[in-house]
Amino acid sequence: MTHPVTTAMVLAAGFGKRMRPLTDAMPKPLVPLKGKPLIDHVLDRLSDGGITRAVVNVHYLPHMIEAHLAGRTSPEIVISDERDAILDTGGGVVRALPLLGDDPFVIHNSDSVWIEGVSSNIERLISEFDPDRMDSLMLLALGATSMGYDGHGDFRMAPDGLLARPGERREQPFVFTGVSIAHPRLFADAPQGPFSLNLLWDRAIARGRLSILQPLADPLLTLVQHPDDRLEQEPVQQVQEQQEVDDLEGELRQIDAEGIEERHVAPKPRR
Repeated sequence: MTHPVTTAMVLAAGFGKRMRPLTDAMPKPLVPLKGKPLIDHVLDRLSDGGITRAVVNVHYLPHMIEAHLAGRTSPEIVISDERDAILDTGGGVVRALPLLGDDPFVIHNSDSVWIEGVSSNIERLISEFDPDRMDSLMLLALGATSMGYDGHGDFRMAPDGLLARPGERREQPFVFTGVSIAHPRLFADAPQGPFSLNLLWDRAIARGRLSILQPLADPLLTLVQHPDDRLEQEPVQQVQEQQEVDDLEGELRQIDAEGIEERHVAPKPRR
């Protein structure tokens, strides 16, 4: 893209109910993974990817998150206060729009971490974002290599080769990593109050303005959603033998060969 993306929105306001009892007295972003709070994994990765300013929303036990981030300078931290109401993902970003500015920005969940490969996936996402063609660009992962994800997949490849929402009674191969880039126009005519980002993504699908980046090509995406997801050993050593890694690399090479470098999401047919 013409201008680099340097700002991020980190979603850190949720209750972390599925992580109880760990989150009874601690907000989920401060739950440690390998001795380091989740939000620090996220902010370090954003900083390494070129992000210099992060807007962090708070609601549940906000004073603990604010105190933890008070001394952080890379990236610079700006708090979006949601003490008065829990706004869900979409409503939280809408509340923070005046802090985020007029340029595209990264949106990052506070519970998504992965083992980085030879290059930064944040940098890759930023470099592939084209505001002339996209309102949002999503980073996906393969469900088969994602720990802590117990769903049936978030997306599938449609017969025409484009990305689509999952159909009924079918396992889908691709999982949303919780990381995307959004242009502020994605939030035009957005509702006030609590709502999910899914509403705006579906609108972008209908306009042909939602794109995806090649599925995360690193060994493991970890979605920390349950207490057991907090592995104390290196995740890739604990859950994968070398043969499984070799099989995964072969599968990723096949995906590359099939040309899934970047796809536009197909607009939904009108009924």
